[in-house]
Amino acid sequence: MKRIVKYIIFALIGIVILGTFAFLFVKSQPKEVLYKELTATRADIRKTTVITGKIVPRNEVNVKPQINGIIAELYKQAGETVQQNEVIAKLKVIPDMNSLSAAQSRLRLAELNLKQAQTNYDREKSLYDKQLVSSEEYDQILQQLNQAKEEMAAAKESLEVIRDGVSSSNATGSSTLVRSTITGLILDIPVKVGNSVIQANTMNDGTTVATVANMSDLIFDGNVDETEVGLLAEGTPMIITIGALQNFALDATLEYISPKAVENNGTNQFEIKAAVKVPGDKVIRSGYSANAEIVLDAVEKVVSVQESALDFSGDSTFVYLKTGEKQYEKTLVQTGMSDGVNIEIKEGLKEGDVVRGTKIVEK
Repeated sequence: MKRIVKYIIFALIGIVILGTFAFLFVKSQPKEVLYKELTATRADIRKTTVITGKIVPRNEVNVKPQINGIIAELYKQAGETVQQNEVIAKLKVIPDMNSLSAAQSRLRLAELNLKQAQTNYDREKSLYDKQLVSSEEYDQILQQLNQAKEEMAAAKESLEVIRDGVSSSNATGSSTLVRSTITGLILDIPVKVGNSVIQANTMNDGTTVATVANMSDLIFDGNVDETEVGLLAEGTPMIITIGALQNFALDATLEYISPKAVENNGTNQFEIKAAVKVPGDKVIRSGYSANAEIVLDAVEKVVSVQESALDFSGDSTFVYLKTGEKQYEKTLVQTGMSDGVNIEIKEGLKEGDVVRGTKIVEK
């Protein structure tokens, strides 16, 4: 019985050993490799680049007050259209104390000068009526009186403007009324009733009461890398896609390339601007992020294959041309333009040739 068990154990060990050898033998045999086959066809190939940027109005202005004051009333809000010279807000004047004091002093001095000029004129008029002074002397005194009256009126008007923001002689041109300088859409009104505002001067930019833009004249503003800017030219057509608007594209024309580069994330880039053609029934908002596709170069109806069929050796490029059933011959080719997927074959292949592509399966 023990002898039978021993024979069975030896038999099992032998089977395991033979099975292992058989498995290793099968694994060591070369496997048949199958490849995807690609056909050379005629196609149009375009070399393109995509530039990121945004859609902005060509003409966007900040409307600022002519005087310092407090917002008393707002007549418009963001999203409304406004005409040139239309009133957006009304101010309550906060006069500058130094300017107010100087204007009051000027008025008092003008009153004194006018009083003295009137006295001189009355005296001179009496003498002139008695023919005791010449006409020339009388005319000079009369001119001094008229100048004193004019200075009095100017001083009074200056005080009214500083104190009230408007003069009695020019009520329609009140500086307390903030008017739009262009016709367009109000993009933003960053102030509220009660906010203090200041006029622009050499010391500060002033307070923006409203931002107005002509939204019918938009441009694409972006930056292109220095390696590609040399391939661009003014007048080049572009296709603009906006991330916020699905399945919608705009035509544009490149109209500006900056002559000076700016450094952005360690690379030199050039600003470009393109005029965007907006359909009348489409609402485009200022500041939309957008991508611009530009065709840098193109060839038409050339022999091409997928780039995956190429094999590189040194400075030479090859393909494996099919010569029979699962038979391929290494063939030298000359390549041209590529769009990243397909590549132009200038020499070495003709339309209809079949070449070996990527490996798809092993048997």
